[in-house]
Amino acid sequence: MSTEAIRLVWVYPDLLSTYGDRGNLLILEQRARRRGLAVEAMGVNYDQALPESGDIYLLGGGEDRPQVLAAERLRADGGLGRAVARGAAVFAVCAGYQLLGNSFYGNGEQYAGLELVDMRSDRGETRAVGELSGEVTPELGVPALTGFENHGGRTHLGPGVRPLATVTHGIGNDGATEGVWSGRMLGTYLHGPALARNPALADLLLSWIVGAALPPLADEWPSKLRGERLAALR
Repeated sequence: MSTEAIRLVWVYPDLLSTYGDRGNLLILEQRARRRGLAVEAMGVNYDQALPESGDIYLLGGGEDRPQVLAAERLRADGGLGRAVARGAAVFAVCAGYQLLGNSFYGNGEQYAGLELVDMRSDRGETRAVGELSGEVTPELGVPALTGFENHGGRTHLGPGVRPLATVTHGIGNDGATEGVWSGRMLGTYLHGPALARNPALADLLLSWIVGAALPPLADEWPSKLRGERLAALR
């Protein structure tokens, strides 16, 4: 494993931090430190240049206007795209997830996204609110997905783009699939925070950066939480 510190970048917490998704940053930091890995975590606000030297970039949920502002700023900045091109990982939730695509719906119209993934998001006929679960795409080697969704959007993946999971309960992208997996980018509609409910996803992101399988952790509390939430949907 690399001895260099893992650099975690929380993107625009002043715009994209409506639903407590900062918890994903805390989970990554904690799970790395519990394994003796050095970590540097930082938040980068809307009026700051996005550093291109990060290892994992995290984007959270937000309302329509902040989402539009974040898209405009990120497109103008270009740093996230350059970081992805050199191999950085991205974990994006809800509004942040939609930003990765070609376009998204906000304030009554479609806006250009970051075009990092071939997908588009629009407005659904109903709002998706409640528990969501799904079977993760097998190649990722991660157990069943669990979390809470609260979004009005629907996301349509382009040809050849892989979902993060197949929905077993809830709506996700469109009632059939949830989220996206593209290279080292993971996107999801799940809150909870998502990585607290799905620590194996956190470990997957970390393993992409350190370049090796991570030693297991004693996960009694997360396992209990996951078991309770998944059992409630049966």
